Amino acid sequence: MSTKAATMTESKNIGKHKTGTREEWLAARLELLKAEKDLTRRSDELARMRQELPWVRIDKAYRFETDQGSASLADLFRGRSQLLIYHFMFGPDYTAGCPSCSAIADGFNGSVIHLANHDVTLSAVSRAPLAKLEAFKQRMGWTFPWASSFGSDFNFDFNVSLTEKQQQEGTVEYNYRREPAWAVAGIGDSLTKRGEDPVAEHADMTGTDVATYTRERPGMSAFVLEDGVVYHTYATYSRGLDALWGMCQWFDRAPRGRNEKEGEFWLRHHDEYNKG
Repeated sequence: MSTKAATMTESKNIGKHKTGTREEWLAARLELLKAEKDLTRRSDELARMRQELPWVRIDKAYRFETDQGSASLADLFRGRSQLLIYHFMFGPDYTAGCPSCSAIADGFNGSVIHLANHDVTLSAVSRAPLAKLEAFKQRMGWTFPWASSFGSDFNFDFNVSLTEKQQQEGTVEYNYRREPAWAVAGIGDSLTKRGEDPVAEHADMTGTDVATYTRERPGMSAFVLEDGVVYHTYATYSRGLDALWGMCQWFDRAPRGRNEKEGEFWLRHHDEYNKG
C-alpha cells in the first residue's frame, strides 16, 4: 500500500470514531474504570456462588481412552482432588478439531502446569477416537491431557453431544434450554445464527458438513473427588466459555475489538493463517 493510500485509509478509519484531548480521554477512562471495578467485584461474587453450588454424586461408570490407557472418570483426576474438563468439539467423523475450541486450547495449554501444582487437573475430552486426538494434538503442539469418550455416554449425559435423531426432532437440551429442530443450516443461537457462513466454514475446517459439525458442542465441566467419590460441581456452555477464552480478553482491549463479521468470530487453526 502506498503512503498516500495508507494515510487515506487511516483518516477514514479515524473518521468513524470520535477523537479528543488527553483530558477528555482521562475523564472518559475514569468513568469506564468505575464500571470495570463493578464488574470485577461482581465477578468475584459469581466465583463464590459457583463454589457454593451443591455437589452431585456421579455413580455411572464412564470409561475413557487416554495416553495412559483405559481410564475411569476418577482416573482422569490423575491423583488430584479437582478436575476441570473442557468439552472439545472433535466428533468421530471430524478430521480436525473445531477451530474455536482449538483457539481456546491454545490459551489453556500453558495453564495446565500451574493448575496441576495447585491440585487441579485440566483435561480435554472429545468423542473422536484417541488416535485422531493424539495426531491433532501433535500437529498443534499441545501437551495437555486429552481423553477420548468414544463409545461412552459421557458427552451425551453432559449435554455436549447429540444424535442425528435428536437434532432432527428438536429434543436437544443445550445451555440449559431446549433447542428447536435443526432445519437447513446452523443450530439456532447456540453456536451461530441460523444460515450464516461461519458455521459452514468451521464445519469445512473439521472435514464435515454443518449437520455433523453441530452435533458436537463446546462446554466445560468441573468435578471434585472426595473419599473416593466423584461429584459434579459446575458446568457452562456457549458464551459462558468467553471468560475462559484468553485470546478474546486481549481482543476486547484492542481499539477495534474482535475481528468479527456478521456478528461472528472468524478463526483458523493457528497453523493455517499463512496458507492464504
